[in-house]
Amino acid sequence: MNAVLTVAHKEFRDGLRNRWVLAISLMLGLLAVGIAYFGAAASGSVGFTSLSTTVVSLSSLAVFLIPLIALLLAYDAVVGEQEQGTLLLLLTYPMPRSALLLGKFLGHGLILAVATVIGFGVAGAVIGLGAEDIAPGELLRAFAVFILSAVLLGWAFIALAYLISVLVVEKARAAGLALLVWFLFVLVFDLALLALLVGADGKAGAGWLPYLLLFNPTDCFRLVNLAGFEAAQAYSGLLSVADSAFANPAALCGALALWTIVPLSLAVWRFRRRQI
Repeated sequence: MNAVLTVAHKEFRDGLRNRWVLAISLMLGLLAVGIAYFGAAASGSVGFTSLSTTVVSLSSLAVFLIPLIALLLAYDAVVGEQEQGTLLLLLTYPMPRSALLLGKFLGHGLILAVATVIGFGVAGAVIGLGAEDIAPGELLRAFAVFILSAVLLGWAFIALAYLISVLVVEKARAAGLALLVWFLFVLVFDLALLALLVGADGKAGAGWLPYLLLFNPTDCFRLVNLAGFEAAQAYSGLLSVADSAFANPAALCGALALWTIVPLSLAVWRFRRRQI
C-alpha cells in the first residue's frame, strides 16, 4: 500500500508541475460558465436559465471533454515510460507491478478529480450567484451528483487508457487507439443504438434496447444527471427509451464504477505478463 501511495504522490506532483491540474480546471470552469450562460443564445436570450437546462448543457460539455482529457492524460502511462527507458528502471524498485500500475492510476485519477471538482465547483458557484430562479439547495444537490459522476466518468476512461497503454508497444499506436475509443464511445455508439431503436420500433422483443445504454460509460453518465429532468427528452432520443429502472443514480454510479474496475483489472493482469 505504501508503494501505491508513493507512486500516486509522484504522479500527482508531476501533474501539478506540468500544470495539468491548472489547465484542466481553467478549461472546465470557463467552458462550463460560458455554456451555461450562452446556452440559450439560439433562442434569442442569454443568461443562466433553469436548472434542468443548465445540467443538460453541462452534461453535453462533460461527455465530450472529460473522456478526451482522461485519455490524453493517461494513454502513455506505460508505453510512454517504456519508450523513454524509465519503465525498466521503475521495475527495479522493490514493489510488484500491480502496485506500480495502481499507483500511477491513483495519481492520474486524483489529478482529474481535483481539476474536475475545482473547475465545475467554481462554475457552480458562479451559476448560483448569477441565477435568480434556481434554489441554492437544489443547485448544490444537482452539482454534487454532476461532479461525482463526472469524476467517475473520467476514471472509467483513464482505466481504458491504461488498458490501451499495456496492450501496445508504440506510443503513437496508443494515441491512435485512445482517439478511436473516444470516437466510438462518444459518437458512434449512440448513432448505432439509435439505428437499432428505429429498426426495432414497434417490434416485439425491443425491450432489451435500453439496457445497451449500460455498455457505454458516457450514456451512464448522461442517465445519472438527466433522469430527473424533462429537458432530457429534448437532449437525446436515446434517453427516451430508458424506463424507471434507469432513474436510480446510485445504481448508475455503480455501473460507472464497474467501467473503472473491469478495464483496470484487465490492465493489471496484462501488465503482470508484459515483456519489458
